[in-house]
This record gives sequence, structure tokens and C-alpha cells, in this order.
Amino acid sequence: MTDPVLNLLPHDFPDAEDGAFLSQGTRSLVLAGGCFWCTEAVYRQLKGVLNVTSGYAGGSADTANYQAVCSGSTDHAEAIRIDYDSHIIGLGTLLKVFFGIAHDPTQLNRQGNDLGRQYRSVVFYQDEAEHQVVADYIKLLETNGVLRAPIVTTLEPLTEFFEAEQQHQNYAAINPNQPYIAAVAQPKVAKVQHYFKHRLKKDL
Repeated sequence: MTDPVLNLLPHDFPDAEDGAFLSQGTRSLVLAGGCFWCTEAVYRQLKGVLNVTSGYAGGSADTANYQAVCSGSTDHAEAIRIDYDSHIIGLGTLLKVFFGIAHDPTQLNRQGNDLGRQYRSVVFYQDEAEHQVVADYIKLLETNGVLRAPIVTTLEPLTEFFEAEQQHQNYAAINPNQPYIAAVAQPKVAKVQHYFKHRLKKDL
């Protein structure tokens, strides 16, 4: 079950130095890595993840809607906000899933057939400490040669996260037979279940 982009299996990715973020209560992380239907589905199944919200980040309030963002003419990326219990799951694990399974961090302004800046790879950091952990982790991945191509993930300061329309929330679970979900989201969900089985919620 290796990914064609990877030299290592996802569970062999090095760990991030995230000790300062552990046991700090409820925290959030905002990520963008292609269609939010898929990234949301990946993280919902992890133990310690309290909620995952699909939305938009990087742009202004007046363009924070699906039609505008899909046009590719805004500064927004399709993003997710992960609310998690840092006593149970750490920032490092969330980043490992992001770079190893949730998306391909070597694709610039696209994910597969989804093209445009709205599908760019971004970590929207909330403070300098979070920025440093992510920057150090990207450097660690590059130093270890985990990926066969350069990482193009950018780090952008989070100014505001806008929740997407209700029909986009938990979309993959509600629409499992939708062709895009079956082809793109479900394989990623299955990979998490295989490589991170010890971190899955018990009710899956």
C-alpha cells in the first residue's frame, strides 16, 4: 500500500518535535490540501479529533463562498479546521497524516485533476510557535528524502477561517457513493485506517 509519490510508508515518516503543544487542552489546526471533502474525511476518524469543519481561508469575507472559491479568482484555499484534544492526539500526528496521506504536498496549486490556487497546499499557522514546528517538520521531511519531489506546501498566517456552506460539511460520509468521493476520498480514508489503526475512534 505504498503511495507512488512516497519513498517511505506513511507510518515511517519521522515525527515532528511537537512537545510544546501536547497536553494543552483543546487546540485547532487549519490545513488546506485540495478538496476539503477529502481532507475532512481523513481526519474525522482519528481519536482525539473533536470536530472537523470544511471552509475557506486565505481570502476575504466577501468571496468566502463555494461558487467564488471554485472560480479560482479569490485568494482562498479550500481548507479544514481541525479541533483536537492535545491530551489525546498531537500536532505531530496531524502533520504526519497531512503530509503522508491527506494530500500530495509536492503538487503546486493542484491536487490530481483539481487545478487552481484554491487547491494549494497550505498550513495556516496561528502563532509563531506553530509556524516553527511546521517549518521544522518540512525541513525534516526534505532532509530525510521522504518525498521524491520538492515540497511546495506554503505557510500562511491565519487571518480568519470561514465555514463553508452546510452541504459541504461531512460530505464524504453523507455521500459515500458519489464518484469523486469513491475515487479520491475513500482510498485516503482507508490508508489512515491501515497505517494509523491504533489512533482510530472506537465507533468506526
